Amino acid sequence: MTAAIAVRQLHKHFGQLHALRGVDLDIRPGEFFGLLGPNGAGKSTLINILAGLVRPDAGSAAVMGHDVQRDAVAARRAIGVVPQELVFDPFFGVRDFLMIQAGYYGVARKHRAWIDELLRALGLADKADANMRSLSGGMKQRVAFARALAPDPRVLLMDEPLSALDALTREQLYGDIQRIWQARRKTILLVTHNVREAVCLGDRVVLLSPHPGRIREEFPIPLPRPRDINSMELAGYASRITAALKSHIQSEVAE
Repeated sequence: MTAAIAVRQLHKHFGQLHALRGVDLDIRPGEFFGLLGPNGAGKSTLINILAGLVRPDAGSAAVMGHDVQRDAVAARRAIGVVPQELVFDPFFGVRDFLMIQAGYYGVARKHRAWIDELLRALGLADKADANMRSLSGGMKQRVAFARALAPDPRVLLMDEPLSALDALTREQLYGDIQRIWQARRKTILLVTHNVREAVCLGDRVVLLSPHPGRIREEFPIPLPRPRDINSMELAGYASRITAALKSHIQSEVAE
């Protein structure tokens, strides 16, 4: 089976900073994959390389079999990105905003029903005609998810999209994200520094250590879904991963 995301010996420098060193990843089609690491581990750099925004110094990255450098247009069409902060035109209504985003990929007229489905799935149905600037922070982040999904991409890249939200809003979105993923089986790469969040959402969680960013350890998460971030079973996995993360950070300091 061809990997949905395939990364081979990826290296990236920013001046003297070695952001990524020899990163290898294979993410299966339909998998929810968590990439976990502290600040400086190169998590966002990897997302930006996959999205075609940053060019690697060495190695390769492919999305749905399309090299993100040599076949950038095809790779980009397969990807939706959920950023940390949503940039939008404040004068659009929510549905119109999403239809425009989908229209960039030529699907707006054909997929009005899909846009309405997204609005319902993300708790935005009653905000469909609301002005974007009137939304709360949590609602704007829901729009960010809907925007990424509007063109119906096969792969979703999520770059710490919930980090600025309050705990209650995050918990609500954990449930929404799991429901949408189970219904549509998109391949999702979640980048986060929140251990419980990675365990709550991921089928697998991989630890990325900093300076330079490199893969240290992998943890399968066989918990049934939907998952409750406050459950004891989830806390057990999170505790083990946190201990491993601390150990790797300490070993990096010792080196």
